[in-house]
Amino acid sequence: MGADPGVVGPYLATALGHEKWRSVRVELIAAGMSNLTYVVTPEGGPEDDAVILRRPPTGAVLATAHDMVREHRVISALAGTPVPVPRTLHLATDTSVLGAPFYVMERVVGVHVASELPPGYADEPAQRGAVADGLMDTLAALHAVDPTAVGLSDFGRPEGFLERQVRRWTKQWDATRDTDRPALDALAARLAETVPATRRTGITHGDYRLDNCLLDPQAPGRVRAVLDWEMSTLGDPLTDLGMLFVYWPQAGEERAVSVSQVTTLPGFPTRLELAERYAASSGADLSDLNWYVGFAYFKFAAIVAGIVARSAAGAMAGKDTTGYADKIDPCVELGRAALEDGAL
Repeated sequence: MGADPGVVGPYLATALGHEKWRSVRVELIAAGMSNLTYVVTPEGGPEDDAVILRRPPTGAVLATAHDMVREHRVISALAGTPVPVPRTLHLATDTSVLGAPFYVMERVVGVHVASELPPGYADEPAQRGAVADGLMDTLAALHAVDPTAVGLSDFGRPEGFLERQVRRWTKQWDATRDTDRPALDALAARLAETVPATRRTGITHGDYRLDNCLLDPQAPGRVRAVLDWEMSTLGDPLTDLGMLFVYWPQAGEERAVSVSQVTTLPGFPTRLELAERYAASSGADLSDLNWYVGFAYFKFAAIVAGIVARSAAGAMAGKDTTGYADKIDPCVELGRAALEDGAL
């Protein structure tokens, strides 16, 4: 399963300095298609004592993906900033324990919105608008953090970031391609030819979206924690905004990429309105936003191809990836439309 309770318990008893961890229950959280996330609870103890354990997928992984040390580092660095993150508790780099590096962090109590809103949560349109505002203001707060001030000056190389990103995800696609997809190759080439000048640099999340955040149970507009930092680095912040748009279908359109249709509910803003909120919060120039959206769809297509490849190799711990390959071509078309037609 990737986190044997008989191994995890005794290890945490020593690492966290308490015998209550000697015997534990370990539950794999169903959400997520990349790094594996477990809830670890002391046997016989209350749920409030639970912690979260994060590790890479079992089996072979791409060299640049699933870096637990980097994820642990950025979360630890952001503690005490306006960006809400869980408190990290332990990093294990000894691969003899679970077969890969892993880390442990506090379990933040919050509402996780995946395919639908929980019954009774954010029922009013104004509350849904507040959720979107909270997401955008939190993203702007992340991009306002000075990397040097939090010890992340060497966390990435902002110079040439966009060019390297296009090359990186083209290589990821090449490493996991399931079949010939000339339209995807053409999108990669077009993106490489039209890279805009970077106007701002900062800490980027890499996969910022609603279901990578935990919301306050009592105040929907407050983000309790931003999760899943495995692709974070120093670079162009607008890549985060473009990626968010991939996961933000709006009312009255058919978008085959996003599984969740939550943001089509009354009260959630359009993507253009999201951009306006972000611009107001951050002061960012969004004149090249279409390129970033086109790149985001390309990146998403490469990520999905990686998921399909890992699933075929048996490295997804039983997660259902049925239909994922069917998302790639529609995603490519949406990327082309954003890049060529200015369709957000």
